[in-house]
Amino acid sequence: MQSNRQQLTSLPIAPNSLAACAALAICLWAAPGTSTAATAPQQPPATTELVDLWEGPAPDETTRQPGTTLPQRPEEQPPVTRITGITQPQLAVCLAKQSTAGRRAVLILPGGGFRRVVVDKEGTEIAAWLNDLGISAFVLRYRTADDSTKSPWLKPLQDAQRAMALIRSRAAEWQIDPDQLGVAGFSAGGQTAARLLGDGGQSAYRLSAGDPVDRLSHQPDFAMLIYPWNLWNPDTEQLLPELQISPGLPPVFLVHTHDDSASSLSSAMFYAALRKHRVPAELHVFASGGHGYGLRQIAGSRISSWPELAAHWLQALPTPDERK
Repeated sequence: MQSNRQQLTSLPIAPNSLAACAALAICLWAAPGTSTAATAPQQPPATTELVDLWEGPAPDETTRQPGTTLPQRPEEQPPVTRITGITQPQLAVCLAKQSTAGRRAVLILPGGGFRRVVVDKEGTEIAAWLNDLGISAFVLRYRTADDSTKSPWLKPLQDAQRAMALIRSRAAEWQIDPDQLGVAGFSAGGQTAARLLGDGGQSAYRLSAGDPVDRLSHQPDFAMLIYPWNLWNPDTEQLLPELQISPGLPPVFLVHTHDDSASSLSSAMFYAALRKHRVPAELHVFASGGHGYGLRQIAGSRISSWPELAAHWLQALPTPDERK
């Protein structure tokens, strides 16, 4: 499913060199100014339904709580919605009215530091943009961590794996192509998406032999990592050991900013590893914009033009027949 893809972009760098990664991190240096390509905030799409990932409790859960919406921060305009305390993961189904992209679909993993899920700015607004491109979208409200959680990324990864398989199990109902299902992750969701890419096809939870969903693949056919949070260990200056980069990975699109406190070096190093293994990949690093912008404009930055770049990239993706 993932073979013979044509490479989109490449830069000749030494993947193990931090200095080379630093140079790579300015491969796209956007001049200050306000972008005219911005499309956000999008009007939220018509969510047809919220779907539970599991009929019963999720792995290692004893409760089924859809979570609590936190008070909105008055300084954030337009408002941003954050949900915490989720033990019952759900998918918000946002189907494109007209599929002009070959029945392509995307699982969206919002950010929120693993303790919250930002369901609009990094969820439904992204879904609306994809729907405008003729791509159906599914926003994952994954389980959130608390202060006692040792591996806050684990349950979001389990939920992302289950969500990918669940979407494929209902592909005919939702009129999507199960071989054109990608993932888009933002911030902590971007790290989860990277872990999903690099999990070697191994499930992070115990599969049920009697569950037909668990028999289906959870691996994405393409991925967009938008300001992914900490794909590396800054102390060792190495990628997270769980990220297994291999030649069989699907095409990847990365976006970051030079001034992001969650250093763009981790995205540069991830790109370098992809390039080393000849995985089709495209990296854009803008001069400014910070972190957590979604599709929204940032004063003095052109970061809000990234959706236009991503749309071109999505349009150029090979079809399942072209990948054979």
